[in-house]
Amino acid sequence: MKSAREELFIDAHTTYSFTNEPVTDAELTEIYELVKFAPTPMNSQALRVHFVRTPEGKDRLLPLLNEGNREKSASAAAVAILAFDSEFDKFLPEHYPEIPNARDFFKEDDKRLRSAREMAILQAGYFILAVRTVGLDAGPMAGFNHAGVDAEFFSEDSWRSLYVVNIGHSDPEGQRPRNQRLSAERAIRWS
Repeated sequence: MKSAREELFIDAHTTYSFTNEPVTDAELTEIYELVKFAPTPMNSQALRVHFVRTPEGKDRLLPLLNEGNREKSASAAAVAILAFDSEFDKFLPEHYPEIPNARDFFKEDDKRLRSAREMAILQAGYFILAVRTVGLDAGPMAGFNHAGVDAEFFSEDSWRSLYVVNIGHSDPEGQRPRNQRLSAERAIRWS
């Protein structure tokens, strides 16, 4: 049996095509139920997820993806649009009661938007690990028309897109050999 380390980090990597095996609502919900525990400053939890599963939803999404990404998303059982909530701070009184005036830290629009994006990016990494934890494969992508996705899926709310993650069961040809990674000597500094 593989260790969690092997399963989550060493063996799993980006999937480019998927089988026809479905993904259930329960599996997708379980992903979020794990992601919500990712640490964020002041328990801010800025990440939001919009799952696209239906043919109609994919018809809306696929034209907004870079051309080279469309086939990947078309083959996935589900596609998650990961977004940040620009009004994440409205939940701080409930989620971070230790500082009653926590919202005051985010009064400036620039600071609130930057903070929301940064915190959601942190949670996005956890999202990919959660996909793997529930036994599914992930194909994260940044190549899409963000303004188009926001207009198509988030025009009525305060969510803004970050990434698209294809989710499903990798087909045997769905993963490429792992490319070289930076060595610790190249990526770490000490002081």
